[in-house]
Amino acid sequence: MINIRLIANKLGIDAAIAYTIIGRVIQAGGGVISILFIAKYLTKVEQGFYYTFGSLLAIQIFFELGLSNVITQFVAHEVAHLRWENKTQLIGSDKSLSRLSSLLHFCIKWFSIISIILVFVLIILGYFFFNKYGKSDVDVNWHIPWLILSVSTSTSLMISPILAYFEGLGKVKEIALMRMVQQTVQLILLLLFLIFGLKLFASPLSAILSVFIIPFWFFSSSKKTLLKNIWQGQKEWKVNYKVEIFPFQWRIAISWISGYFIFQLFNPVLFARDGPVIAGQMGMTLTALNGVMSISMSWINTKVPTFANLVAKKDYSSLDLIFDKTIKQAISICGLILVLFAITIYTLQFYKISIGNRFLPIFPLTLLCIVTFVNQFIFAYAAYLRSHKKEPFLIQSIVMAVLTSLSTLLLGYYYGVNGITIGYCFLTVFVSFFWSRNIFTNKKEEWH
Repeated sequence: MINIRLIANKLGIDAAIAYTIIGRVIQAGGGVISILFIAKYLTKVEQGFYYTFGSLLAIQIFFELGLSNVITQFVAHEVAHLRWENKTQLIGSDKSLSRLSSLLHFCIKWFSIISIILVFVLIILGYFFFNKYGKSDVDVNWHIPWLILSVSTSTSLMISPILAYFEGLGKVKEIALMRMVQQTVQLILLLLFLIFGLKLFASPLSAILSVFIIPFWFFSSSKKTLLKNIWQGQKEWKVNYKVEIFPFQWRIAISWISGYFIFQLFNPVLFARDGPVIAGQMGMTLTALNGVMSISMSWINTKVPTFANLVAKKDYSSLDLIFDKTIKQAISICGLILVLFAITIYTLQFYKISIGNRFLPIFPLTLLCIVTFVNQFIFAYAAYLRSHKKEPFLIQSIVMAVLTSLSTLLLGYYYGVNGITIGYCFLTVFVSFFWSRNIFTNKKEEWH
């Protein structure tokens, strides 16, 4: 009989990773299922709008500015000096308790403001872009769906710091479980709405309805009492945003903004140059590959609070031991799934099965698979180093954003999707990876 527990231990799968993986599998597997439904219930033109929606919505990164990641790091560093009295009460250093409370006050106020601004920016940007480049597709009803998506995206941004805060408290397993439930509900609603013929309304309606799962989870559990206790614990010790958070955050923010130009520019460029059909193929391919990445990165992301905690304690030997083991597990999973994915799409396209044509041709698809595998290393290195409350990837991110944007615009203009993927693959493999590896090695030696 197969010993599932033994296999899980070998792969480094704990409860937090298990829930995260299940959630990512639901997301990735649901992505595959939704791809089938999108191919059946949406036209190729509507598919292009569907995935370009996602690329434009990603501008929320200009408002979030990496602050959720920063909050997790800062909270984990303070919790390292505290201990749990019970499920709703932390005890220990008065200074750490007060700073923990000030972090909660700050992130709730900050995200409430920027979420309101974001909704108006998204609505205006979407209407401008699609009126300019999608005006020939008069039969596509995109206006109200875009409005609903803008509202749901802004609402999610408002909630995101609370989830990041809980992860910093060490509640990674609970957050992973909640997100798994949310993703499951959102997928089911999406498929049902597609079946009922709601077209482009399916995604925004499923998104905005599933958002309400988070406040329901919060108000129906002890988490409300926990946050209330932390909220009331603020004393004279506060986290100074300008002195402590901002010097770290602005570097993270620029890195994340750079990520938009590296990862999200393809669809709008292809939509404007070649129309929604090609943009839809790129969007569907990237959705599948992002699903693969999200599964394999579960090993790393669930360990971030642990990394930060060990850094706060200066236990670098344990930090390196856990990281080395975790990254090996992550890249093994990533490589295996990518090979299976590429073989599957090649088979579908070789035998001219219709769903295969909704993806990019095998050549650009293979290049994107290579990029995904290499990015696994880069993202892992970044997570490790950022656990030190520092951002050493600032210059690298800016340079890569500029080079990738120029490559996408120029090669995309002259050679279309092949030009975009060739340029992207070359820059990731021969510039980004080696640069990131060098930063990782040097900063480890310097900081430790």
